[in-house]
Amino acid sequence: MKLDSTDLERVFGDCFFAASDTVLVGGGAEPLYLPSDEPLRHPHRVVYRADYFASALHEVAHWCLAGAERRTREDYGYWYCPDGRSPEEQAAFERVEARPQALEWIFSDACEFEFHLSADNLTLGVESSIRFGSEVELEKKRFIATGLPERAAVYEEELARLTRARRCSDPAVLDPSRSGNGPA
Repeated sequence: MKLDSTDLERVFGDCFFAASDTVLVGGGAEPLYLPSDEPLRHPHRVVYRADYFASALHEVAHWCLAGAERRTREDYGYWYCPDGRSPEEQAAFERVEARPQALEWIFSDACEFEFHLSADNLTLGVESSIRFGSEVELEKKRFIATGLPERAAVYEEELARLTRARRCSDPAVLDPSRSGNGPA
């Protein structure tokens, strides 16, 4: 019983709503962080694309890395050049995306969800460079060796806990004969 995007939203809310007045929301045409101008009435929103699981994990990674000042700005005040980037723009994109994608990969591992590196440049058919893939992997190893940022550690731990709980309650795990792989 795999997690879905609504599970990601619920875990995010359980972990961060009370302390940060922030929610994870699917259904966006494009991913976007929207700080609230009235936090007591409307929460800050981390919006992910449609109901895409990977998009939700990626946007949470950005939120976990953004400091308090950045979380006061729409889309954290980050530079973003949309799909159709030139090779130079793509290289700049890859420089700023290594850490968020590494964190997304760690979250994916916690959910037992396959991580895919993203060049996010579909119009030109650009794939991630070998250098970018190596940098994301290096950042992942750094996070594992030195520890995750506090909010990321909380989210990763809760995702892993829920994934284990789901796996343990799966009828095929409890009774291997139900999976078709066990003795009949």
